[in-house]
Amino acid sequence: KCISQGAIMAKAASPKRRSSPKLKKDEALKYYRDMLLIRRFEERAGQLYGMGKIAGFCHLYIGQEAVVTGMQACLKDGDQVITGYRDHGHMLACDLDPKGVMAELTGRAGGLSRGKGGSMHMFSREKNFFGGHGIVGAQVPIGTGLAFSNKYLGKDNVCLAYFGDGAANQGQVYEAFNMASLWDLPVVYVIENNMYAMGTSIARHASETELYKRGISFEIKGEEVDGMDVYAVKKAGERAVKHARSGKGPYILEMKL
Repeated sequence: KCISQGAIMAKAASPKRRSSPKLKKDEALKYYRDMLLIRRFEERAGQLYGMGKIAGFCHLYIGQEAVVTGMQACLKDGDQVITGYRDHGHMLACDLDPKGVMAELTGRAGGLSRGKGGSMHMFSREKNFFGGHGIVGAQVPIGTGLAFSNKYLGKDNVCLAYFGDGAANQGQVYEAFNMASLWDLPVVYVIENNMYAMGTSIARHASETELYKRGISFEIKGEEVDGMDVYAVKKAGERAVKHARSGKGPYILEMKL
């Protein structure tokens, strides 16, 4: 199982912004529609929050739409998704009803959590979307547990566990990394690095700012991806999901935004 540091790191430099290979028209239109739905939904959610129609916290996904859109294109039926509190885009990408998501944000009984969860706590067993978690980093060990269940039950499924650059410093993340690597669990850790943990720059909160390297001591492969390029996300996601699904263990994707 031992692998060299060079093999662990797909690349050491920041990803270059470059045009993607030509996509099929239908594929490109689908990605565009999916990303536009998330953008327009979040814009309206921001308006409603400003008007006082949405209570509590409301963390928007504007600017990160390509990440979840590209990663979702790599999954098959039965695969699971879990994320943190910036979760509206993930729910929409999982094909949850936008009206149900908005109803939850506004505290209505028709919401996905019957109006009791709000922005950060939504869930859909039908779509294999396991939250929406308000505690920073809490979704990572839970996602690792979902991957463990897949392996224990002999299922050919993969779990995507999303978290941000701020959560990358949480101790429970590394406990999860260790177990996932030890047991070769089918989980892909997707770090959505928007460069700020709330209002704190990554340069001020992380001693190692290349977050895809965080798995080195656990022998987890990782790579850095241009999170603004949906095609680049999809191609990297396909590599990571294939790796995890084939029994080779976890994989880290750092999405630079």
